[in-house]
Amino acid sequence: MFDNLTGRLSDAARSLTGAGRLTESNIKDTLRQVRLALLEADVALPVVKGFIERVRERAVGEEVAKSLTPGQALVKIIHTELVAILGDEHRPIDLRHQPPVVVMLAGLQGAGKTTTAAKLARQLIERDKKRVMLVSVDIHRPAAILQLQTLAGEVGALHSASNASEAPVDIVARALDDARKGQADVLIVDTAGRLHIDGDMMSEVRAVHAAAAPVETLFVVDSMAGQDAVNAATAFNESLPLTGVILTKADGDSKGGVALSVREVTGKPIRFMGVGEKTDALEAFHPERMASRILGMGDVLTLVEEIEGRVEKEKAEKLAKKLKTGKGFDLTDLRDQLEQMLNMGGLGAMLDKLPLPGNVNPAALKNEANDKQVRRQIAIINSMTPAERRFPKTINGSRKKRIASGAGLQIQDVNRLLKQHMQMEKMMKKVSKGGMKRMLRGMPGGGMPPGFPGGPGR
Repeated sequence: MFDNLTGRLSDAARSLTGAGRLTESNIKDTLRQVRLALLEADVALPVVKGFIERVRERAVGEEVAKSLTPGQALVKIIHTELVAILGDEHRPIDLRHQPPVVVMLAGLQGAGKTTTAAKLARQLIERDKKRVMLVSVDIHRPAAILQLQTLAGEVGALHSASNASEAPVDIVARALDDARKGQADVLIVDTAGRLHIDGDMMSEVRAVHAAAAPVETLFVVDSMAGQDAVNAATAFNESLPLTGVILTKADGDSKGGVALSVREVTGKPIRFMGVGEKTDALEAFHPERMASRILGMGDVLTLVEEIEGRVEKEKAEKLAKKLKTGKGFDLTDLRDQLEQMLNMGGLGAMLDKLPLPGNVNPAALKNEANDKQVRRQIAIINSMTPAERRFPKTINGSRKKRIASGAGLQIQDVNRLLKQHMQMEKMMKKVSKGGMKRMLRGMPGGGMPPGFPGGPGR
């Protein structure tokens, strides 16, 4: 999402060399580059002007600590100001009310409200252990009602029925009654998409809000909408008492400026970020972590949380035992690791959260980190017999031909996978004998594991 912005800001910071302090003259060109980077990322002009001015005020005259370069000192200042724009701290859904706690979603047509409602329900069910009910008041798009019903079944939420012939206010009243009878902790109301310039539709959403009396009113916005999203957010904020924003499609080709603009313009915190199509692809929005991600510092804390939430503990413990002994790391284990990686959003999503060296181009690395290749490797392993997965050395030429045919790939692809497994097995043995330091010393450049971008075997 922020690849271009990250690259431009990194280049700008590197342009400051040889100075003992930050002055008006030596940061002038750098701040001009930062301004251009923000404008290219679709950040609203008033937000850019205010941001640059605050950074300039803080930077001018700033002594550069011995441990920092001038560029690093400026990055530190920019990081602080980004955190301030993005909202200081994460605000979870307020569940400290008499159930059912009503959460209402509003936004433009096509922003992804219905899918977001299901994602939010899943998160509340799995992480907060809440009983959640979903209801759609979108009478203008009958398919939305059926879509939400289907998604409710997928995520394990209750569903309050509705149809296009009813008034939205009546649907809400019945849903509240259903939620009380069903002992639901949370009721999520999915409203119809509407243009902020449509007076009748805006009157309808205000009536729904009055009937539902939600604790949270969240504005769902497409992160690829650019400046239109900022205008819509302003209009919705004037019509409804919004309590926060959810960014959708953050995994797409958006430039990221919406995240900075919407928070600054509306004054409402960004609460969540949709990072994929699946119902588990919803991240809590942490301003400090996001600021670090924008500046190429990674977001290791979120990555750790995802690993803890999504990795199957039994498989992880089994692998840990094998890692300890250095024996028995077979192709089934390799497949499990590849599948776990895909479950966490793939290599690209993981790279977003890892801190990368300044000389590494994130976009180029993501292009190399192709999830299609991972899926091909899984297909190859699935084409093997259990005995072949356990004893890869038994796989001869004829077996390779059969496996390649079963996976719809070439023998070279099978050979590449077997080589990767052999390298990983050696790595496991090094870890068991001499620890991580010994393993890293054995890698070219001391870096990525075999089979991964930048690692051996590529």
